[in-house]
Amino acid sequence: MKKVLSFSLAAAFWTAVALVFALPGLSDRLDSRVLLASLAHWWPWGALAPVIIAIDDRLPLTGQQKLVAHLPIGLACAVVYAYVSAVIAAVLGVAAWQDIVGITTLKAAWHEMFWSLLVYSLILGGWATYRHQLQMERMERSFAAARLNSLRTQLDPHFLFNALNTISAQVEREPRLARKMIEHLGDLLRLSLASHSKPTIPLQEEVAFLDHYLAIQKIRFGTNLRIEMNIAPEVQHALVPSMFLQPLVENAIRHGLSPRAGGGTIVLQARRQDDKLYVGVLDDGVGLPKNPTAQKEGLGLSVTRERISGLHPQGSSHFSIHPRPEGGTAVEISFPLRLETA
Repeated sequence: MKKVLSFSLAAAFWTAVALVFALPGLSDRLDSRVLLASLAHWWPWGALAPVIIAIDDRLPLTGQQKLVAHLPIGLACAVVYAYVSAVIAAVLGVAAWQDIVGITTLKAAWHEMFWSLLVYSLILGGWATYRHQLQMERMERSFAAARLNSLRTQLDPHFLFNALNTISAQVEREPRLARKMIEHLGDLLRLSLASHSKPTIPLQEEVAFLDHYLAIQKIRFGTNLRIEMNIAPEVQHALVPSMFLQPLVENAIRHGLSPRAGGGTIVLQARRQDDKLYVGVLDDGVGLPKNPTAQKEGLGLSVTRERISGLHPQGSSHFSIHPRPEGGTAVEISFPLRLETA
């Protein structure tokens, strides 16, 4: 199917070129032979272009050596073009078949040699520009992937240090609970390693990772930590950045609920909004500092913000942190909804 589409696009392109060059002749008189002659002139280049590109790709030379090598190839191609053009002209009925045999076609090749070499060079130049553009796009994607991976790896030691710090506080006071925390931490590390090489994972896998983290925090806070999850079924398979919920929830627990003696509630929301996925992490904690200069994002939030904007550039994502009218803090995120394919 892809080859058929490429062939159709190429045929349409060279036909359009032929039509453009035929327009001056058609303006004087509506003669179909003018258009057919132009088609016989340009369709051969459409047939020869893939051959020219294939030869260029296989030449084991670079720079000036490659340019020198193309000169005799271009001359030979001009002769081949002349014969192919003569055959197509005969098929279309704008030239005689006997013109193909003998010296007539070679004379035509010689008279049009400069023009043929010019078109040959334009095909090579267009292909070189296209190939360079592809290389630049691959480099940009590689750079973006490396940057996103670097941001992702910053979260691992940050998360591990905080988790171990939480567990160490329970080792002497509650050894049995500490062992349960370590079990959940083992599951967290296993899931983290499994998703480390994936820039995005289904939301349901991200929630499974978050469940183990919340299990550790529930052991620590007991009934003082309450969790509500409102995740719409239609977004269970939405692709999200791996390990992006945990820093948001950790931030809500550490800065929103921990300062309160009675703890509080964290609400995780995920739903579809038009063609975007909305994710909200809401808490009823102490709220944001009243002093704007004290509202500094930690590593987890800043890295998560950068990862989302990196995966969804050009303003297609939204990330905001703001106080809730009823008290507490809301982190709200939205980005294009992309579902996992089977």
